Amino acid sequence: MSIDSTQQEIIDEFSFFDDWMERYQYLIDLGKKLPPLPTDEMTEDRLLDGCQSSVWFIAEGNADKLTFRAQSDAAIVSGLIALLLRVYSGKSAQEILDTEPAFITAIGLSQHLSPTRANGLNAMLRAIRNVARSAQSAA
Repeated sequence: MSIDSTQQEIIDEFSFFDDWMERYQYLIDLGKKLPPLPTDEMTEDRLLDGCQSSVWFIAEGNADKLTFRAQSDAAIVSGLIALLLRVYSGKSAQEILDTEPAFITAIGLSQHLSPTRANGLNAMLRAIRNVARSAQSAA
C-alpha cells in the first residue's frame, strides 16, 4: 500500500469520531497495539531527543526498504508512534523523503496536541527523515 493510501486510511478512520476525547482514546488504543521493544533494545543511545516522554527509536534496512520500531512510556505518544510507523515503516528512503505527513493536519493533530507532544511528534518525524537521508546517501 502506498504512503498516500495509508494516510487516507488514517484520515478516514479518524473521521468516524465526533470529538477529540474519542480521537485521543483511539490514539491510546493504537499505541497499546504496538509490539513492545525487548528490554535490551531500550538503551540510552536509542532515546530520541526532543520528546518529553521517553521514546526509543530503532531503524533498520537500506534505501530500498526502511523499517522502524519504536516505543514510548506515554500512552498518547505511543499512538502517535503507531501512526507514523504505519505510514513510513516498510517504505523506501525516497518515498519517505517525497511524502509529507499530510494526515497530521487532516485529522486535526496539529491543533489538538500539547506543545510537548507536538515536539515529540516532530522529533519522530525528523528521526525518520534523517534515517531516510542517511540511507539514500549510503546507497
